[in-house]
Amino acid sequence: MEFVTLNNGVKMPILGFGVFQIPDAAACEKAVLEAISVGYRSIDTAASYGNEEAVGRALAASGVARKDLFITTKLWIQGQGYEGTMEAFEQSVQKLGLDYLDLYLIHQPYGDVFGEWRALEKLYKDGRIKAIGISNFQPDRVMDLMVHTEIVPAVNQVETHPFQQQIANQAFLQENNIQIESWGPFAEGKNGMFSNELLGAIAQKHSKSIAQVILRWIVQRGVVAIPKTVNRERMVENFAIFDFQLSESDMAQIQTLDTMTSSFFDHRDPVMVKWLGQRKL
Repeated sequence: MEFVTLNNGVKMPILGFGVFQIPDAAACEKAVLEAISVGYRSIDTAASYGNEEAVGRALAASGVARKDLFITTKLWIQGQGYEGTMEAFEQSVQKLGLDYLDLYLIHQPYGDVFGEWRALEKLYKDGRIKAIGISNFQPDRVMDLMVHTEIVPAVNQVETHPFQQQIANQAFLQENNIQIESWGPFAEGKNGMFSNELLGAIAQKHSKSIAQVILRWIVQRGVVAIPKTVNRERMVENFAIFDFQLSESDMAQIQTLDTMTSSFFDHRDPVMVKWLGQRKL
């Protein structure tokens, strides 16, 4: 496994396992156990996924020492920023069966973000969280948070895949010593991701799958990836990306696929902002 070093010195695996859209408790627990048995040590969940308890059972049953795991969960939008965050954090660690989190992210840049961040800063200083960060924040929102708070986020988790490459965003985050992390590395197969001729040709050249090429492209850019699958064979396949390297030509060709547009939804669309803001867990 390769690691990135966050801005506070914490080491984070560059490849982890995500559990978004695995709401069934039994399926989620089984998937996390299998991922850990394959070799994954970084697990990414969120309060809004509804599967923290299943993840927690898998962690307890895995037999892997806590110090060898890197566990991330995310805070859903809080109307009562500071107090709500403190309550939400306690609920998450209880469901996960943990004493501390390795990474806690503000899931969306809405609601009382500053109250939420002050709570994260307090929990970080108290040793309850090893690193704190954000998700789905655009550069202007990142800068606004940085200017008005004490601790610079360690991570920003954003949609990143061949059709939405986040090149300018990554450069901005690097300038500010914030690690970029990819959610949706396969864009859920949208836009013919797994039948793309260019990706297929590069995969064939390296005797790898398109999925492996995508993940290799992501980590080779220094971006953390958290692919999700409930299929053990694909878990193994996704994990086997450290025995080859894409050439500069490969990387340049993949860059031509960038549409600079979300494959899902626009986080600045007022309709979506309203929907997210009114969603209760």
